[in-house]
Amino acid sequence: MSHGESTVKRRPLPVAAALAATAALLLTACGSGDDSSKDNDKIAGAGTGDTKTSASPGASASDDAERPAMTLPDDIKETFENWKTGDATKDAILADAGRAQTAVTHAVVKGDPEDPALSFYQAGTALPGSQDWVKSVIDSGSTFTGEVRYYAPDISVLGKNLAGVAFCSDESKAFNKDRETNKVDKTPVSNDSYVLYSTRLEKNEQGVWQTTKLESERGNKKCTP
Repeated sequence: MSHGESTVKRRPLPVAAALAATAALLLTACGSGDDSSKDNDKIAGAGTGDTKTSASPGASASDDAERPAMTLPDDIKETFENWKTGDATKDAILADAGRAQTAVTHAVVKGDPEDPALSFYQAGTALPGSQDWVKSVIDSGSTFTGEVRYYAPDISVLGKNLAGVAFCSDESKAFNKDRETNKVDKTPVSNDSYVLYSTRLEKNEQGVWQTTKLESERGNKKCTP
């Protein structure tokens, strides 16, 4: 894995930073109650595989945005558990939050930090951060293989064009692969194989919910089995 890590996604953040980001994005709209005692509680569904699973979110039939195509190689699989709520607005937000993750993987696979799909689904501070990270993976001579499972989404609609989403990823079956030799670096599973993401999304003029801020932390107890 890149930078000596055992998982394939974002660089880790300090615990305080990740939890502060989650609070700022998701708890603001829920009143002023003190949730500090719940910081290390598990997110519902963390570490389980018995929930409804879907492949990478596709464009809605009623979606007018001209979305870029993102096709991943056969050896890379992304699944999204409980990514449907039954609420049209929340489902659209979650779908684009998922696509923002797929766009990062797509950019790595293509070997292009400037991949149009990445700038389509990300903006704000999230975009340059993701582009820098994609470049670091490419420069290391690596790409990805295996499966990433996204689960336990926690969504708050904060306004007509503003939302916060936190979710977990299970990268225990995802590995770095050498671009030239195709040798897979199969690292052992650990708590760092599980990542907590805290994201801010804003709806643009095209109706796309772009991820504009993204923080992550490996091994957070909210996501580990």
